Amino acid sequence: MSWHPSSKTIGALYERHAAAFDSDRGNRLVERKWLDRFGAVMTPGAAVLDLGCGSGQPVARHLIETGHSVTGVDSSPTLIDRCRLRFAGQDWIVGDMRDLHLGRRFGGIIAWNSFFHLTPDDQRAMWPIFRDHAAPGAALMFTSGPAAGEAIGAYRGETLYHASLDPADYRALAAAHGFDVVRYVPEDQECGGLTVWLMRQRPG
Repeated sequence: MSWHPSSKTIGALYERHAAAFDSDRGNRLVERKWLDRFGAVMTPGAAVLDLGCGSGQPVARHLIETGHSVTGVDSSPTLIDRCRLRFAGQDWIVGDMRDLHLGRRFGGIIAWNSFFHLTPDDQRAMWPIFRDHAAPGAALMFTSGPAAGEAIGAYRGETLYHASLDPADYRALAAAHGFDVVRYVPEDQECGGLTVWLMRQRPG
């Protein structure tokens, strides 16, 4: 039987280890190529919704430095506090991406190394949320696993849950919610082995 975390498991783990995570993550930008691709799909200066933004480094920092305004969402109050200290001019929200209803749309949505912590059912349920927060032509980028399944990793001595749908399921969900796949690379060796999806909301 597969193991499913409670709705608060992941957020609570990152809150407990917020300072360590901030230090471990640092400013190493192995994602630069993908962030450049993400930026190329968006209009210049587009507002970005960063789901699971962590401490704002290095992803939100890069987006801000390249001219985008960022609304960051993370369930860890400590990590959001660090975002607010570092980037006071941006919008930082303590919350769960699964419950998001901001009532506005963005030119880009990113869920980098956060979406894959959700259960398969929660990942499926995120697609209306992506759609409802995406402006026409918006970029959507997230990391997943390379195949359907669940995996239990570890961080600072605690279990850390990951899950993925089958790539065909992501493609079907994207199509059903108005997104076209721009680029998909499973286990990208130029990006630390991450599996990355870049999509674009159909205009109009």
